[in-house]
Amino acid sequence: MEVVIAPAEELARLAADAVEELLRAKPTAALGLATGSSPLAVYDELARRHAEEGLSFAQAQGFMLDEYVGLPAEHPQRYRNVISAEIADRVAWPADQVHGPDGLAEDLPAACAAFEQAIADAGGVDLQLLGIGTDGHIGFNEPGSSLASRTRIKSLTDQTRQDNARFFDDDVDQVPPHCLTQGLGTISDARHLVLLATGRHKAEAVHQLVEGPVSALWPASVMQLHPHATVLLDEGAASRLQLADYYRQAYASKPSWQGL
Repeated sequence: MEVVIAPAEELARLAADAVEELLRAKPTAALGLATGSSPLAVYDELARRHAEEGLSFAQAQGFMLDEYVGLPAEHPQRYRNVISAEIADRVAWPADQVHGPDGLAEDLPAACAAFEQAIADAGGVDLQLLGIGTDGHIGFNEPGSSLASRTRIKSLTDQTRQDNARFFDDDVDQVPPHCLTQGLGTISDARHLVLLATGRHKAEAVHQLVEGPVSALWPASVMQLHPHATVLLDEGAASRLQLADYYRQAYASKPSWQGL
């Protein structure tokens, strides 16, 4: 696992660099798309590069991490609509090439299986963008999730619903109690994991992710087992790391030609 500690704007640039390098080498790449606050600056930078530098998403596939169950199709916080607004529409990404689990399906287990099959049909995810919840969840894999889990239905914890209430007029009762999410096993199948975290409120979760034991209690800790995982942190998110000085030293001495 590589840990990079830098200002937030540099973190977004580094993540966008990794996506751009992938797309220019493999225009048909499959990208895993996260929602929430963490990837917004990355999406802004990718949209800028599309508009100003011609970065193309025309042949790429996109796979969403998760989706709420039961939100109406037109709801602005339905994650398919969020992804469209934050990145897909801004880079002229064909809608039929951006996939997500169907939170409005009558048969939700079948919808989860179909989503897993779509990932497999695309040859797997090349680069998965991730954020982390204050309780250590990635995707909507709440504490206690199996480290081998696949896309499935999950109940959201009270903490996650409270954290996400900011997107629902600060009304936790509007946050759906259930979701569909890629499992930790599904996420781990991606060839490169890139996680972004900013702010002191993420510091304990980041500490457990990077330096704690691999445990279902802190689901993001599964990333310690991944052969190509990158964790991008600002000073606040890194404030609980015991080896922070080593991570800074390692990144500072990294060869300039070597990407994330």
